[in-house]
Amino acid sequence: MNRQARAARRARIIAIAIIAVTGIAVLATGAARMLKPRPDHVDPDRERYPITGIDISAHNGFIDFGRVAADSISFVYIKASEGTTFRDANFEDNFDRARRAGLKVGAYHFFRFDSEGWRQGANLLRALGHRTPDMPLAIDVEEWRNHSGGVTGEIILQLHAMVDYLRAAGHHVIIYTNKGGHRRFIRGHFDDTGLWVCSFTDPPISRADWLLWQHSHSGRVDGVAGPVDLNTFCGDSAAWRTALSRWAGQ
Repeated sequence: MNRQARAARRARIIAIAIIAVTGIAVLATGAARMLKPRPDHVDPDRERYPITGIDISAHNGFIDFGRVAADSISFVYIKASEGTTFRDANFEDNFDRARRAGLKVGAYHFFRFDSEGWRQGANLLRALGHRTPDMPLAIDVEEWRNHSGGVTGEIILQLHAMVDYLRAAGHHVIIYTNKGGHRRFIRGHFDDTGLWVCSFTDPPISRADWLLWQHSHSGRVDGVAGPVDLNTFCGDSAAWRTALSRWAGQ
């Protein structure tokens, strides 16, 4: 092999090595981005949104609501039911103790894609019993932990049935969902229903008339052992008082 051929061969080897190294770097960068955990927390502007709440279920264990209330928390949403038969084991105790601590209390239901909507509404009202929440009854609509093969149109139909059932019983209703759930189930179908959105961006969603914003899955609140979901009301203290009066029918 003459000198010119050897030089050409070295040049090819170097070029191949550069391409290989570049490719590996690109793949490594992409993998790092894919594996990097997504943030599950954002801090809202507290001058604009001063009203903070939490949402909890039996999974959060025993909660000292007196300490929660003393930690600048104004409201709590408590899981009451799921599907057509499930009831949260701690709902009644959590509701009563939160109310005694002076917190504004709401109840939520995890919506099942494979169950009739009106039956789910009936289950929520049975779980609620004689208790009167301070805030709208919330329906948690999300694909996580739900039947993956559900037909969108049928899910929307059953969700309408549950909303109508609760409204007919005299309750205000709000729907909790994330951005994907909003696009698939809510947008254009429930624009007249209050929106509680889970989002880790600020602003939380392009829809301007959201009511509640769940902005953290890793909040720390005195009286709760471990991380807890944090939520913000869309408005100042005066708007909060007005909303509470409206929900109470005053």
